[in-house]
Amino acid sequence: MAVISPPDVAPDLEPAADRAPRRIAFRQRLGKWDVKLSPYLYISPFFLLFAIVGLFPLGYTAWVSLHEWHLIGGKGDFIGFENYSTVLHAAFFWTALRNTFSIFLLSAVPQVFLGLVLAALLDANLRAKTFWRMGVLLPYVVAPVAVGLIFSKMFADQSGLINTLIGHLGIDPIRWHADVLASHFAIATMVNFRWTGYTTLILLAAMQAVPRDLYEASVIDGASRIRQFFSITIPMLRPTIIFVVITSTIGGLQIFDEPKMFDQYGQGGADRQWMTVTMYLYELGWGSQKSFGRAAAVAWILFLIIIVIGLVNFSITRRISSAGSTAGRKSR
Repeated sequence: MAVISPPDVAPDLEPAADRAPRRIAFRQRLGKWDVKLSPYLYISPFFLLFAIVGLFPLGYTAWVSLHEWHLIGGKGDFIGFENYSTVLHAAFFWTALRNTFSIFLLSAVPQVFLGLVLAALLDANLRAKTFWRMGVLLPYVVAPVAVGLIFSKMFADQSGLINTLIGHLGIDPIRWHADVLASHFAIATMVNFRWTGYTTLILLAAMQAVPRDLYEASVIDGASRIRQFFSITIPMLRPTIIFVVITSTIGGLQIFDEPKMFDQYGQGGADRQWMTVTMYLYELGWGSQKSFGRAAAVAWILFLIIIVIGLVNFSITRRISSAGSTAGRKSR
């Protein structure tokens, strides 16, 4: 009688009881890696975009500034820092740098002070608060080209509205497009018109975050509104004021739209009396010279100037802020 052997059955390589601990350990390791890597994955899109649209153009501009690069002929030979030397020895560059700092000071300083005053007024108990806040922000929404065209007509030398008004007061007409300081003042007025509302809303948001208990305690102590503003509001707004000053510095040194649209030619005046650094950069790259290498050198010089001035502003405002907080702790 033949013996029939049972069919071959594949043995279980590992019992289920032994696989469970390994699965648990794997999940624990995966959870640890998830906790470590998830924050970096969440913020990685910002850094990827910043690298593409920020760091790469910055590095590429530095590379272009070291070559003889023209708009029509394209890339030329490597010339090192010759473009920087040529720019630094050009008289128009120093004229543009002087004009940039002059317009920046005439616009940034009044902008911060006006923003503080307007924010304090909007923070008070006014009727139709939303209407006034929208009205303050409205000039910021207007296109820079439109603002430039309107103000260029207002500050016209012959038939401008400003000269007509001051003529009724017995004042001689001001040559807004010919005199250096007058043209800087007119352009700074355009900048203040556009950006004061934006600065006001930032300061207003910071003012509304100040605890109201401080104002109530000061009222009990007999402090006036002006005393409250200088003793409570300003010290509490120091971080926001630092932010506003730094951003105003960066934007003021890169000003282009307002001086470009101040006249119909956009050259910065007959003697370049209001030509800024960015306008000089545009003239080098797309104007008569069409030298991308020199334009890139100007861009990098302006970038370094902004970095230095930004660090100086941050250091000064930080010392003022720390000194104010130390004085506050001592008084308490």
